[in-house]
Amino acid sequence: MKLSTFKQHLNRVNAVNFVQPNGHFVPRHFHITEAGLVTKHFIDCGGTVRQEKAINFQVWVANDTDHRLAPQKLLNIISLSEKLFGNEDLEIEVEYQSDTIGKYGLDFQGENFLLTAKQTDCLAKDNCGIPQDLQVSALETTNSCCTPGGGCC
Repeated sequence: MKLSTFKQHLNRVNAVNFVQPNGHFVPRHFHITEAGLVTKHFIDCGGTVRQEKAINFQVWVANDTDHRLAPQKLLNIISLSEKLFGNEDLEIEVEYQSDTIGKYGLDFQGENFLLTAKQTDCLAKDNCGIPQDLQVSALETTNSCCTPGGGCC
């Protein structure tokens, strides 16, 4: 979800509710402890230099169970942060602590924001020799292209 869409939804809802991929709600007394621009400048296994940018919100839960982040308060936080984002309408990532820090995409359904699972991917499949129709489940049971002598790493 892009920032502009997120702000549109915030203007229409009465409460900010995040639902995890497993269907459980993030406790309603969460805080947004960071709002920032994350830039990833990297080289893929095929040798192509790439850059990705996203807006990142860190969601944190404390013991102050009376806390509630109202939509307008979150819009104010975003307003203070937008100059960091270069006024770009970027995709949003949400960091949330479960067993480890998880990175999630964001979607919206009804009155709730859905934390969506993100997947890794090889960006240079043409250099790795991975057939286009090969599914991730098949990769989990076979050797990766990035094994010694695999040709891409």
